[in-house]
Amino acid sequence: MKAAVKTGDATPEWLQWGLRVLRNLPRTAHGTLSIPVVSRAAALATLFFFVTLVNSFGSAAAAPSRHFHEGPSVQAIVPAAPESSPPAGAQLQQESYGTVTGRAVDQNGNGIAGMDVQIRSDQKSATQEMQSGEDGRFHFDRVPPGAFHLTTTAEGFVTRTISNTLRPGEDYVAPPIVMSLAAVVTVVRVSPSTEEIAQEEFKDLKQQRVLGIVPNFYVSYADEAASLTPKRKFELALKATTDPVTTLAVSAIAGVDQATNRFSGYGQGAQGYAKRYGASYANLASGLWIGGAVLPSILKQDPRYFYKGTGSKRSRFLYAVSRPFICKGDNQRWQPNYSSVLGDLAAGGISNLYIPERDRHGARLTFENAGIALGTTAAINVLQEFVLHRFTSKRQ
Repeated sequence: MKAAVKTGDATPEWLQWGLRVLRNLPRTAHGTLSIPVVSRAAALATLFFFVTLVNSFGSAAAAPSRHFHEGPSVQAIVPAAPESSPPAGAQLQQESYGTVTGRAVDQNGNGIAGMDVQIRSDQKSATQEMQSGEDGRFHFDRVPPGAFHLTTTAEGFVTRTISNTLRPGEDYVAPPIVMSLAAVVTVVRVSPSTEEIAQEEFKDLKQQRVLGIVPNFYVSYADEAASLTPKRKFELALKATTDPVTTLAVSAIAGVDQATNRFSGYGQGAQGYAKRYGASYANLASGLWIGGAVLPSILKQDPRYFYKGTGSKRSRFLYAVSRPFICKGDNQRWQPNYSSVLGDLAAGGISNLYIPERDRHGARLTFENAGIALGTTAAINVLQEFVLHRFTSKRQ
C-alpha cells in the first residue's frame, strides 16, 4: 500500500489522514472481522481511491504549468517581435517624391554658372534653393508631386520663372532656360557748373528793370546767388553808369540843382547847368565805381542788395535799412559793409575837387555827402523790399 500511493506536497491533509486510517484498519480489525465490517471498509477504500485518482489528475495538469514557470532547467521560448515598418502614408509619400533637373544658358547656348535657382511647390513644403554648376546645370531631388515653380535669377540677367506639374516619382527634365540680358539704364544728370550758373544769374541781373525801364541791377532775388567775380563787379558798375536811364536821372538832378541854385558858384545858364550835370554824374559814378567795384573787389564783398521777402514787416524793414552797413561777403557770410561806407566817404571827399570853392566845407561836406548817399541807399532798399520787387521784370 505504501508502494502504491505516493503523496506529495500537494496532497491535502484530510486525504493523508484517510490513507492512514486505511493502513491501520486491518490491525484494529484483526481477529474480529465480519461481513459488515469488511463491506464498510471496502466502501471506504473505494471512496479514497476515487478521490486519490481525481487528485492525481489535478496534480498532473497543474505540474506542467508550474514547471514551465518555475523549473530551472526549462527555458521559455518567446517569439521574436516583428520589425517595425514606417506608416503606410509616409512610405507612400517617400516613394512619390520626384526630381527636377535642368540647365540655365545664355542667348548663345552657353551654360551660366553661379545662377541662383529656386524651386517652390504648391504643396506645403519648404522652398529649395541652389546655384547652377559650371555648365549651368542644376538638380533638385525630393520634390513633392504637384504643381511647382522654377525661378532663375542672376545679376545682369532678366529673372525667369517656369511652371509645370510633377507626377509622383517622376524625374522631370526642364527644357534649357534661356536667360536674357537685362536692359542697362544709364541715367546721366547734367548739371551746369558753378561758373555757368553764375554767368546765367549775371545775365539776368543786367536785365532787371523796374517797369521795364529803370535799371535795377544791384538787387538779387535768388536764394543762393553765386558771388560776383571782380570782373563782373566792374562790368556791372560800367553798365549802371552808362545806362541811358542813368544819364536821364543825372540830368533831372542837375536841373533841380539849377532851379534851386544849389552850388551857386556854378552860376546859371547852360554853363552852370553843365557844371551841375558833371558834378552830379561824378558823384554817382564815383560812388558806384568805388563802393560797387573797386572796394568790393579788394575786400571781397558783394555790392548787391539781397531781397529778404519773408518774416514780419518790422524785421524786413530793419533788414533793409541795415544793409548799407551789413553786406554779404564773397564767402556767403554776413559782415560789416566796409565797401559801402568807405565808398560813399571817398565819393564825398572827391567831390571837394570839383565843388565851387565857396561851397566847399572840407570834412563837413565829405561826411554830409556820405550821409546823404547812405540814407538814400537805405530808402531805396526799403522800396526794394516792399514795393519795387513787384514791378521788376526779368528777375532771377
